[in-house]
Amino acid sequence: MRRYAVPFLILAALVTLAGLCLTEPVSAKGPTKGKLLYMTLTKGFHHESVELSKQIVKAIGEKSGAFDTTVTEDVGAFTAQNLKAYDAVMFNTTGELPMTVEEKQAFEHFIKSGHGFVGVHSATDTFYEWGTYNDIIGGYFNNHPWHQMVSIEVVDPASKIVGFLGKSFQIDDEIYQTSDFRADTSHVLLRIDPSSVDLKKPGVVHRYYGWPVAWTRLYGKGRVYYNGLGHEDAVWKDARYQEMLLNGIKWAMKQIN
Repeated sequence: MRRYAVPFLILAALVTLAGLCLTEPVSAKGPTKGKLLYMTLTKGFHHESVELSKQIVKAIGEKSGAFDTTVTEDVGAFTAQNLKAYDAVMFNTTGELPMTVEEKQAFEHFIKSGHGFVGVHSATDTFYEWGTYNDIIGGYFNNHPWHQMVSIEVVDPASKIVGFLGKSFQIDDEIYQTSDFRADTSHVLLRIDPSSVDLKKPGVVHRYYGWPVAWTRLYGKGRVYYNGLGHEDAVWKDARYQEMLLNGIKWAMKQIN
């Protein structure tokens, strides 16, 4: 029996070593930390919550370890060369941002080539005169008839962005209507429960797609996530909103599917 002991030990060691080599995954180090460019320039209405949002976005990126944030109000950041440093761009903006044609082209190419874009609240109240932007974000702001406690339906409970919310939730915020919504190419995540608001209120517009609140869409090879909530400071401080935002940014950066 002894003459087999040493060869057996050697064989066992070789098998164990081979197993280690075969089973160690390349992704063992985890996902690479993303880089987010957060644009907060407003050329229309300026929301007071924008200042708080800068702190919140930075904090959730640092706490989660998912991304680092660079905040800017300089459209000059939107050059092809500078955008190479980022995985996603986020807008909390209003009005016609003074981008040059070249800067707009660089921004569009950035997303179309496979990077992410995240828009919150008034991001749909931006670039009405640049039609390509609607192709990217999927819709435009069209009045906010409700500023109250509302019920929000979770349209896709399997979504890794909003699925944790259950079937529905309540929140007190300014609720946007959306015009020119690209319903055929957008995946709605959240929508307002129409029974929770006055549908006869002045300014309410009934459209076949209802009142979407959050959605995702693809633009070329890039991922786009929009969430219409975020007018109130209290919403930015809400853990549910922060988790939606974190998940949406990670999704746009392709850290999750």
